[in-house]
Amino acid sequence: MTLIEEIRNRLSALSPTMLEIRDDSALHKGHAGNNGGGHFFLTIASAEFSGKSQVMRHRQVYAMLGDLIPHKIHALSIQAIATDDPPVVTID
Repeated sequence: MTLIEEIRNRLSALSPTMLEIRDDSALHKGHAGNNGGGHFFLTIASAEFSGKSQVMRHRQVYAMLGDLIPHKIHALSIQAIATDDPPVVTID
């Protein structure tokens, strides 16, 4: 099982309606402090996040992946969205 598959498998407990995992490790190869773990950007949408702050949402994700840090995951960026959050509007 690849690391991305393992992350997906663990986060499936949140019943995500959307889950995207981007491996940005190649962009950070050899930087100071990295002991070999990967750099990942994670976007997840779940009803489990409803009514919770971003801090609480991130804590839920870290609780499921914490033992992978720092050896397999060196850096993790999380965008956690509740399924009932209002849509995000971006202006170009």
